Amino acid sequence: MKDNIHPKVYPVVYLDTSSGAEFISTSTKKTSETKKIGNTEYFVIRVEVSSSSHPFFTGQQKLIDTAGRVDKFMARVKKAQSIKEKEVKKIDGEMDEMFTDEEKGEVKPVKKAAKKAKK
Repeated sequence: MKDNIHPKVYPVVYLDTSSGAEFISTSTKKTSETKKIGNTEYFVIRVEVSSSSHPFFTGQQKLIDTAGRVDKFMARVKKAQSIKEKEVKKIDGEMDEMFTDEEKGEVKPVKKAAKKAKK
């Protein structure tokens, strides 16, 4: 076998940032952060999801949002709902106006319907 072709392997501790669980293993990756466990110095590698926090292994549905995607989505949904509510209020106002005019005996042509008929 050839010498010096394999990468160097370091002792590491994987730290799950969402659950706080730690797993001791080896890796070719080395970080600047270290942690001493027992008599051994381990390099700390932080992970967002591991077997202690993943829903497949835990059996629980857990929402992990590190980039704010859920917050952005909820903001878009809220904005869309407010726009829709404004449109409904506007249409309700127009309908109320039409019905009150009909009760008085006045009939006003609907501008939107005339524009659609021309197309």
